[in-house]
Amino acid sequence: MLTEFGKIFIFMLTAVLFTVVAIFVARLIRPSRPSYEKLLTYECGEDVIGSPWVKFNIRFYVIALIFLIFDVEVVLLIPWALVYQNFGVAGYIVGVIFLFLLGLGMAYEWRKGDLEWERQPIVTPVLKKKPEQAAPALQSEQINEEVLT
Repeated sequence: MLTEFGKIFIFMLTAVLFTVVAIFVARLIRPSRPSYEKLLTYECGEDVIGSPWVKFNIRFYVIALIFLIFDVEVVLLIPWALVYQNFGVAGYIVGVIFLFLLGLGMAYEWRKGDLEWERQPIVTPVLKKKPEQAAPALQSEQINEEVLT
């Protein structure tokens, strides 16, 4: 008699075996007629210009992750909105705290500048060297020239 884990193992093995056999049979019976157009990268009906290996702006990923985080949190508000009256004032306060933390996170992302598509350039201060700091560099260059000659 099989245990519950044995049944799960047989189910997973059957699923993997079915997938492998289906892919193998499909490869055997499909027609193979490659052409130049079929091997091109598909760009939603547009003609491909340049290499597909271009560097994407990291902003795409940052905006997508921020959207996912806040979208999932907003979806959690729907069940709360439907049943918060059943929990009375305590349920309402929990929802308000959750909304406050959600707003605080959004304000943090906004203040950090992650919601802006074009960031302001980072300005680094230019440090002026004092004459005492420039002298040792000249001495080391003179020593290197003496060693080379």
